[in-house]
Amino acid sequence: MKFATKAIHTPFSKQDTHGALRMPVYDNVAFETKNAEALEDAFRGTKPLHVYARLSNPTVEHFENVIKNLTDSSGVIALSSGMAAISNVFFCIAQAGDNFITSKNLFGNTYSFFEHTLKPFGVSFKYADLTRPECIEKLTDANTRGIFLETITNPQLEVTDIKKIATIGKNHHLVLIADSTITPLCFFNAKETGIDIEVISSTKYISGGATSMGGIIIDHGTFDWNSIPKFSPDAKKFGKFTFIAKLRKEVFRNIGACLSAHNAYLQTLGLETFHLRINKSCHNTQVLAEWLEKQKLITSVNYPGLATSEFHQISKKQFGKLHGALLTFDLVKKEHCFEFLNNLKIIRRATNLNDNKTLAIHPASTIYCEYTPEIRQELGVSDTMIRMAVGIEEPEDLIEDISQSLKSLAKNIK
Repeated sequence: MKFATKAIHTPFSKQDTHGALRMPVYDNVAFETKNAEALEDAFRGTKPLHVYARLSNPTVEHFENVIKNLTDSSGVIALSSGMAAISNVFFCIAQAGDNFITSKNLFGNTYSFFEHTLKPFGVSFKYADLTRPECIEKLTDANTRGIFLETITNPQLEVTDIKKIATIGKNHHLVLIADSTITPLCFFNAKETGIDIEVISSTKYISGGATSMGGIIIDHGTFDWNSIPKFSPDAKKFGKFTFIAKLRKEVFRNIGACLSAHNAYLQTLGLETFHLRINKSCHNTQVLAEWLEKQKLITSVNYPGLATSEFHQISKKQFGKLHGALLTFDLVKKEHCFEFLNNLKIIRRATNLNDNKTLAIHPASTIYCEYTPEIRQELGVSDTMIRMAVGIEEPEDLIEDISQSLKSLAKNIK
């Protein structure tokens, strides 16, 4: 079956008693077993039974199985948010003294998690220009455990050669972890590019228009966990399932950032129209980016789908004809950005991606407001940047809204 069919027709793990065509919402906490022996088996993990919703839930399990079917992966865990997915991965892999290689061009909360949450626990990060993969070799030492990247960075829209990075990572026994939120599953195969662990904020494209919060961890079963001392005892027992087994039995269970049954239901429903919405929003983004390049008040437009982008060729090679539904552009001043945003009538002033509605935000004063101007510059976020997450409206209406806002701004500048 192809992607769209799999998204709709992944079978239930058990047939529903009433023959429901959609997995029901098991919105409860505890599940009874037939006897005490079965309960013991469930807690030991020797039988796949649901006993407590923080550990597993039938509705959540089905959502995980759909993702697993779509990605041909070894294991999937659904969580309460994208940041919960990232934090669970690192809490599972890292320990004091370890270091990881990444880019400074990261989503603001991810950078904050690395710098402010993990560093006090003795985990460090080496920031590199990942568009030059050869620099990774110079930064690797005996305590380097992995590489983290965003397939398309948010909001800098940088694209790296993932296969080159994966090859270097394999040569040095480094696990490659990637946030692929901006490159949805229906047009990007992370496993084929060499990514070992994939994290996604399912709040974004998957949820079906910002209906619910969620995050996903996908283990592609491609990394040799014997190469990391922390995992070597488990690797002998679980093989390619080592990471997902350790994560589910320890960190995921102990932190408790589980996805709710109701949100799992909404996100499974979102997957059914996923490919339709992605194609529309990516098409809209391409149309807007090409139009924005021609506007006088806009000093620059950044979108990998543009032929003028320095990342266009590598983006085309890795992602095909679709380059995501996020673009940025610059005006002359911060004040102009605020006035432009305030003039919008259809496009909403809000932070999210793929909300069906098009959303615009000033990243420097919002997501990155806690950082000094110097750090924001290092992170590639200027005071003149506007980030636009493009929805599924008709592109002509979006252009009209942007046009009237720019015209109003032009009058005030004069």
